[in-house]
Amino acid sequence: MSLNFSSLKNAVSPRKAPEPAAKPAPEPEIVVGLDIGTTKICAVVGRRNEHNKVDILGMGSAVSQGVNRGTVANIELTVQSIKQAVAEASARSGVDIRVVNVGIAGQHIRSHQQRNMMTRQSRETEISKADVNRLLQEMYRVPQQAGYEIIHVLPQDYTVDGEKDITNPAGMSGITLEGMFHVITGSVGAIMNIKRCVELSGLLINGLTLEPLASAEAVLGQDEKDAGVVLVDIGGGTTDIAIFHQNIIRHTAVIPLGGNIITQDIREGCSVLFDQAEALKVRFGSALAHESMANEVVSIPGIRGRDPKEISLLTLANIINARVKEIIQHVQYEIRSSGYEKRLSAGIVLTGGGARLKNIKHLFSLMTGMEACVGDSNGHLSQAPDLIKSPVYATVCGLVLTSLSKMDADERTKNGPGNSVPISESGNDDESARTPVREGLLDRLLSALPGLFIDPELGSKNGPHRG
Repeated sequence: MSLNFSSLKNAVSPRKAPEPAAKPAPEPEIVVGLDIGTTKICAVVGRRNEHNKVDILGMGSAVSQGVNRGTVANIELTVQSIKQAVAEASARSGVDIRVVNVGIAGQHIRSHQQRNMMTRQSRETEISKADVNRLLQEMYRVPQQAGYEIIHVLPQDYTVDGEKDITNPAGMSGITLEGMFHVITGSVGAIMNIKRCVELSGLLINGLTLEPLASAEAVLGQDEKDAGVVLVDIGGGTTDIAIFHQNIIRHTAVIPLGGNIITQDIREGCSVLFDQAEALKVRFGSALAHESMANEVVSIPGIRGRDPKEISLLTLANIINARVKEIIQHVQYEIRSSGYEKRLSAGIVLTGGGARLKNIKHLFSLMTGMEACVGDSNGHLSQAPDLIKSPVYATVCGLVLTSLSKMDADERTKNGPGNSVPISESGNDDESARTPVREGLLDRLLSALPGLFIDPELGSKNGPHRG
């Protein structure tokens, strides 16, 4: 018998394994920003596209009835508004919203500069990123005023063995490492009320971001932050301020005056209803008054059959002008307090609903001597309705942007635990599938501090659109 060795060899030789199929590219991460404001509560769903801009997939908003000057005053009403806004955003975007990135503001917000120092064991080894991060994390354990807790710790500059003004000490040699930090704190009660409202709405919080920092991410360009700029976000209940220089946040403040108090002034000065006062402000209001307005009047329908009331536009402008001047005086005080008054080459950028008031940027320029303009989110958004690019929605768009920046930095994987996903992929569209388990949620949120809060990665390569 003869054997065919070549056949035998072919019979026992291992077969080449098939090439594994190429994995499809991961879908972009979907994030949701939730702005709990005094006049409105807004949820926006977005994701980053291949051009490094953000596509807005859907938006929902509801009238805010339980918030006063950025602070929750009625849990039940606030929860109802959050649910309404989130449900609308979910329906329009086709996304099952489980996790939100929440903005925080209010007159309880405070900030201060604080220094921290550490001594390393050897000068021979270089300062590592872990050393720098440890110095920052230690700031979260520094005791604060009773009833307050830290929201953000933002690095200003570092000192290595006496050498000052170092922006990034990693890789340098030295024994003593010092850092100056901008510490932002808020009332424990106010923070817990926001968390409670979100929890009762069936949602989880991915992070809390100070609203002026979120607004800055949406409307400021990196060149403005480098040159020195003042962001003034005029909301319904508060006016938020953020000052940048050399791409670093230098000063933050919250002024307890906003658009609503202007409306209240009009209501009292013209003896009209609040809704009528708001309509007068939006349609006919001006931050500057001139005598030609004396001959212009607008007629307001009377109450319950009473005769219509005529309002002089000059009277209206004088009422608005007085309150806006007061707000600007507060802004000037914060600019002087920051110590950067002479280093703000990019001037003032206005945003928020109050920035739409006619002639307000001219009044800011006249009183401060600085160039003022209106900023919106157009430079950072790609696919989005024109409405959401307006200054009114700068904060909620900024919450989406800061969350995406944080995810990029952390290299988070798609659809991590509890992330929002398209409804078609969630496998279940009933109400129970949308509501996460809430057992022990409050304890988990507390135990996660300070890691719960997002320190936004500031700066953008895309310049904003100016009005």
